[in-house]
Amino acid sequence: MGLKTSEYCTCSAGVLCLCRRSLEDQQGVKQISMTEPLSRDDIHVAFICTENTSHEEQLRQFLEAGKHVCVEYPITLSYKSAVDLWNLAQQKGLVLHEEHIELLTPDFKQLKKDIAGKTLEEGTLHFTGNDCIIPNIGFPSFSGISRLTWLVDLFGELTVTAASLVEEKENKYMKMTAHLLTRQPKPLTWIEERGPGLGRAKHIHFRFLDATITKLPAGQQEPVSLFMQDLVLFGRKLQGEVSAAELQEERSRILHCLQLAEHIQQLSESTQA
Repeated sequence: MGLKTSEYCTCSAGVLCLCRRSLEDQQGVKQISMTEPLSRDDIHVAFICTENTSHEEQLRQFLEAGKHVCVEYPITLSYKSAVDLWNLAQQKGLVLHEEHIELLTPDFKQLKKDIAGKTLEEGTLHFTGNDCIIPNIGFPSFSGISRLTWLVDLFGELTVTAASLVEEKENKYMKMTAHLLTRQPKPLTWIEERGPGLGRAKHIHFRFLDATITKLPAGQQEPVSLFMQDLVLFGRKLQGEVSAAELQEERSRILHCLQLAEHIQQLSESTQA
């Protein structure tokens, strides 16, 4: 699906930002049509901040036009299309960066430090939110992929053993449950639950050989915002300051999470049938 003209705006210094809302002039910068940034030589970078269902088409258009791209997660709603887009970026010598601010939050950074060296026995990550029906964000395993990314970054590659989805549309309620295994193998459960009255929160229960963690730690707040930290990383990639090994590790993690999300969706839909 293509975006309407009103969903595009330009920013300074050869950067284009695609947003969800129609904006008035921003510091003298006007919104422009879709075709203009694709053909302009003075626009080198695109930021995609639109609905998840439109990411794939927009990414492809800007990569084909020779623009570097920073996109909100999830990069696409399909593992195969994500692989194709990354290959396209490599062929054209472009930077394709997927924003992942969830890995930059103080509580996650502290949690990762706290569990370093510990042996996991079992764990649960349960996310709740009060906004159940949100259009154009994809299946819960994709729209909530930041939580899945947490688990993969903490415990390594995972496999999906079972998954289910309970939907009560009349009550605006949804609950997805995915059962996972680490390589050891140890069980992990990921739950996405949304409905009226559910506060937005992450609930954890990680049992290790020598400790049990049931509350997210209070990490140290950094002076630089999460989005700016991510933007700095994107800038380092544009400058060629991120090693090939780091880029490959990041790409492998992102694609692994997309594979897991796809498998969770398939299993959940099969149990609903």
